[in-house]
Amino acid sequence: MRTRIMNRITQQPTRPAAMLPVRALNDIEYLVKESEVLTGQAGRCFVIAGADRLIYRVHWHPLGFKVERLDERGAVLDCRHQLPWEFEHHSLAQALACGQLFTASVPRDMSGRA
Repeated sequence: MRTRIMNRITQQPTRPAAMLPVRALNDIEYLVKESEVLTGQAGRCFVIAGADRLIYRVHWHPLGFKVERLDERGAVLDCRHQLPWEFEHHSLAQALACGQLFTASVPRDMSGRA
């Protein structure tokens, strides 16, 4: 399941609706929890739009966030634990402020269809 989601993020989406824009900082917590409930996997991947298409996996915790920078294969390049007020200054929050933060839609069924 995680491989399918990573493939959808690292490759160009096949349809415009495949990538969802993240609208607010508070939405990240909801989106991570939504993904965890629907997929049974911890965390959710987010993409900073641009030439590099930087990929991050975010895990939510009551005390803050665990943010992993991923390569194109999904391997962790860097991992940071951030308190909520620290996360506001992370590059994900900066991309969000510029309208450049996206996430893949989460499959609603086990067949992988959104």
